Amino acid sequence: MISHAMNRRALLGAVASTGSAAAICTLFPDWARAQTMHHHPSGAAPGSAPDTTSALQGEDIKLSIARTPFSLGKRTAMATTVNGSLPGPLIRLREGQDVRLHITNGLDVDTSIHWHGLLLPFEMDGVPGVTFPGIRPGETFTYRFPVRQSGTYWYHSHSGGQEGTGLMGPLVIDPADGERIAADREMVIVLSDWSFTAPMEILRKLKIAPDYYNFRQQTWFEAPSGKPMALPDKLKWGRMRMSPADIADVTGATYSYLVNGHAPEAPWSGLFHPGERVRLRVINASAMTLFNLRIPGLPLTVIAADGSDVKPVETDEVQIGVAETYDFLVTPGDRAYTLVAESIDRSGMACATLAPRPGMRAPLPPLRKPPLLTMKDMGMGDMGSMNGMGAMDGMDHSMHHGAGEAEAKAEAKSMDHAGSMRMRDPDNAPGVTLTPGVDMIAPMPVDRTGDRGLGLDDVDHRVLVYTDLEAPGPRRDMAPPTREIEVHLTGNMERYMWSFDGQRFSEIVEPIRLSHNERVRFKLVNLTMMTHPIHLHGFLFDLVNGKGDRQPRKHTVNVLPGGFVAFDVTADAPGDWAFHCHLLLHMMSGMFNVVTVRPLEDEPGRDNAAGDVA
Repeated sequence: MISHAMNRRALLGAVASTGSAAAICTLFPDWARAQTMHHHPSGAAPGSAPDTTSALQGEDIKLSIARTPFSLGKRTAMATTVNGSLPGPLIRLREGQDVRLHITNGLDVDTSIHWHGLLLPFEMDGVPGVTFPGIRPGETFTYRFPVRQSGTYWYHSHSGGQEGTGLMGPLVIDPADGERIAADREMVIVLSDWSFTAPMEILRKLKIAPDYYNFRQQTWFEAPSGKPMALPDKLKWGRMRMSPADIADVTGATYSYLVNGHAPEAPWSGLFHPGERVRLRVINASAMTLFNLRIPGLPLTVIAADGSDVKPVETDEVQIGVAETYDFLVTPGDRAYTLVAESIDRSGMACATLAPRPGMRAPLPPLRKPPLLTMKDMGMGDMGSMNGMGAMDGMDHSMHHGAGEAEAKAEAKSMDHAGSMRMRDPDNAPGVTLTPGVDMIAPMPVDRTGDRGLGLDDVDHRVLVYTDLEAPGPRRDMAPPTREIEVHLTGNMERYMWSFDGQRFSEIVEPIRLSHNERVRFKLVNLTMMTHPIHLHGFLFDLVNGKGDRQPRKHTVNVLPGGFVAFDVTADAPGDWAFHCHLLLHMMSGMFNVVTVRPLEDEPGRDNAAGDVA
C-alpha cells in the first residue's frame, strides 16, 4: 500500500531528524487528488472554460520551495517540494496576460525553476550559470514575463538534481480565443519517477558500475531472437562492451513510477460521464524514464504535442520522452479503463484508473517482455535484426583492441558502405572529438523520425511516430534554413560519461552561436545505443518530418539510438539558452551546451520581464 498520508512515527522521526520546521507533505495538491478534479461544472456546455478553482492563477503567483517529508508505502524520505506538495501545484495562465511568479527559497542550498517550453526573455528561463545566478537560500526571486503562447507545459528545477527529488509541477496555458477542439472534461496526467536514493548517489553508483540497476543482462542462453545465443556471438557482444539489454540505465530496481504522485498500488483515478469527450494533458515529468503510454480498449486521438496543436491523429500507444507533453482526446464508454505508462525497459509501470463511477477498476495488464537492442539501434542501418552476429564480422572495437588506423582504413575500403563498420571510426563522424568519453560511433546512423519507439516495433496495434504529427493547417512562419549544424550525441557507457560531439559541457569552450533571426537546421545524430530526449530552451522548433509547410512545433525531441532527427529553428530570441539531453543524469554528466543568439537587442516584452530578488 502506498500512501502520502504520513505515518505518525515516520513523521515525527523525519521532522526530528531534520531538526527543522520543514513543512509536512501530508496532502496531494488539489489538482492531483483523485476523482473529482479537472472537470467542467455540472451542466456546462462542451468547450466551456475548465474548472480552475484548484489551480494557481492570476498575475501574481507565489511558490515556496522547501524540504518536506514524503512517504511512499512504509518508507519516508525528504523531498524537494513546491508549496509543500509533490508534484507541485498546477499553474494555470492565459495567453496574452502578464505574470509575476515569486519563488521563495526555503532550502539551505541554491534553487531555481525553469519554465519548460515557454517562450520568454532568456533572463527568465531559470538556468543557474546560464541565464541567472540562481535563487539563494532565503531569497525570493520574481520571474516576470508576458505569456505568449498556449498549451500544456510544466516546470522543474535546474539546480543540483532537485528535479529528481520532486521539484516539478504542471503548467497549463489557456488560449486567448478558446480551445481549437472542444472537450467536456479535462484531466492533467503527470508521469514521474521516484527513488529513495538521491540522484547524486544514483550517479555515483552508475559511475562505478554502469549496469548497477540493470538486472536484465542476458544469460548465456538468451539472445535477442529468443533463441540460445551462440558462444561466438556472446563473446563478440562482450568484446564490444555492449549488451542488447542496455535500454535504460536507471530502472524499476530503484524507481517507483507515479501518476500524479500516486503509485500503482493506490492508483490515481479520474471520473467521467460515459460518452464525454475527455482531454488528457499528459506530461512526462520524470527524471530518467521514457514511458510507453496506452489505455487498453480506448483509442487515443493526439491533438497537441509539446503544447502546440496538431491535426488530430488516432493511435493506440505513444512513447513519451522525458519532458515531452501530449494532449489526447478520448471518448470512454460506460466502463473502467486503466491508463498504463510502462517504463521503456519494462521494469515497472505507472498507472491510473479512468472510470464513470467511484470504486470501479479495470484489469491491470502485466508488464510486457523487455525489449532488446538491434543492429539498427547500434547504428548499423537496416542490416536486419540482431539474430546473430554473423553480419558483424567486419566490425570490431579497434580502440578497445588496439587496432591501428591503417588497418581501419583498409577495412573501410573493403566494404561497400561509405564508412567502415568499426564501432569507433572517426571517419564516420568527423565532427566528434575522440575523447575517453566516446566509446562508440554508430557506423551508419539513419533517419529514424518515422520509427516507432524502442521496443514497440512488434506490438500489434497502432503506435504514434513523429511523421504522424502535422500542424492543423499551412504555416506561414517557416522559411528554408540557411545553414545546418550537426550535433552528435556521444557517450561512454562503461564510464558513464555523456557529451555532445565527444565533449562534456565542462570541457566545451565555445557555445553554439546563432545570429539573431537566422534560420538554422539542427541535425541530431545519436552515436550511442540509448534514446536521448533533447531539449532546446526558449524556442519551439519545427520538426523536419516530411510535412512541408505543416511541420509540427516541439520543444523536445527523442533521438533513437543509431539514428538522427532534424529540426529547423528561427533564432528570434536573443540570449543564452540551455541545450541538453533531458535525462537528468546524462545532462549532469555532460550532455549539455549553450546556444547563444546575438546580437542582444530589445525584443517585445523584455522591458516588462525584468526579474528581481528580495
